Amino acid sequence: MQHFRLSFFVTAVCLAAAFYWGGPIGAFIAIILGILEVSLSFDNAVVNASILKQMDERWQKYFLTWGILIAVFGMRLLFPIVIVSAATGIGFAGVTEMALNDTATYAKHLEESHVQIAAFGGMFLLMVFYSFIFNEEKELHWLGYIEEKMSSFGKLEAIEIIMALGPLLIMQHYLPEEIRLDAMVAGVAGVILYVIVDSLATLFEHEEEGEEVVAVLKKSGMMSFIYLEVLDASFSFDGVIGAFAITQDVVIIMLGLAIGAMFVRSLTVYLVRKGTLDEYVFLEHGAHYAIGVLAGIMLVSMTHHIPEVVTGLTGAFLIALSVISSIRYRRKQEA
Repeated sequence: MQHFRLSFFVTAVCLAAAFYWGGPIGAFIAIILGILEVSLSFDNAVVNASILKQMDERWQKYFLTWGILIAVFGMRLLFPIVIVSAATGIGFAGVTEMALNDTATYAKHLEESHVQIAAFGGMFLLMVFYSFIFNEEKELHWLGYIEEKMSSFGKLEAIEIIMALGPLLIMQHYLPEEIRLDAMVAGVAGVILYVIVDSLATLFEHEEEGEEVVAVLKKSGMMSFIYLEVLDASFSFDGVIGAFAITQDVVIIMLGLAIGAMFVRSLTVYLVRKGTLDEYVFLEHGAHYAIGVLAGIMLVSMTHHIPEVVTGLTGAFLIALSVISSIRYRRKQEA
C-alpha cells in the first residue's frame, strides 16, 4: 500500500475540493471520472513501467514528481485549452474564461476538435503499437508463430510508418471534405512526433569498452521522460473528451482525472518496484495490444462514436488474458 499513499492523499484533497466546488454530486462525479481514467489507462501504466524500469533513479524521480504535475495540470487541463484556442483562434485567456464560465461552449469547441485530436493521438499510439509488434529483437511471442512472423517484418525499412499511414489515408476518405486536410495534418504530426522522439536517442550512441551502448538517453534520461509524457497525452485525449459526456464542469473534470492520473502513476511505480513485468511476461504484450486497439478505436471515432466503456472493457480483457497466459507460461516453465 505504500506505493499508493500519495494517491490516496491526493484523492482526499481532490474530493474535498470537488465537494466544495460542486457539493456531493460534484464529489461523486469526480470519483466516477477517476475510475474511468484508471480503466482507460491501465495499459498505459504497464507500458510506462516497461520504460520506467530502464531509466536511472534521477529521471524516475522526475517522472514521478514533475511528470505528475505535467500529467494532471498540463495534459488534462491546459492542453485541451490550447487545442480549443488553436482551433478557434481565441486567445488562451479567453478560452480559459470560457472553460470556467461558459462550459457548454467550451465543450462544444473541444468536441469540434475531436477529429484532429483522434487523428494525432491515434497515429502516435499506433506507432507505439507497431514499434513493439515489428521489433525483430523480441524473443518472447505471445501469439506464437503469428507474432514471430510479424516481428520478422521489422527488417523492412520504415515498416511502422508505412503501416500507420495506410489506415490514416483510408479513414480520411470517409470524412467530410472540409476537414480531410486537418485530419491528415494532425495524423502525420503524430507520426512525425513519434519518429522524432524515438530517433533522437541515436544521437547519444557511443562506444564503451569496445561495445556499442544504444539509446542511452531514451532508456535513462530526458528522451524517456518526453516519450512517457507524450504517451500519457495521447491516452488523456480520449479521457478528457469522454469526461464531457458525464459533466461539463471543467474543474470537476480536472479533479476527477487528477485522481485517476495519480493512481496510474502509483500503479506504474508498483509494477516497477515489484518486478511484475518480469513475473507476468506477457503483461507488456497485452498492454501493447490494448494500445493498438485504442489507436484503432480513436481512428474509427473520427467517423463513428464509440462509447468509452468499449475501450475500457477491451483493454481490461486483453490485460487479463495476458496475465492468464503469463501464469500458464510460468507453470509450464516450472514443470
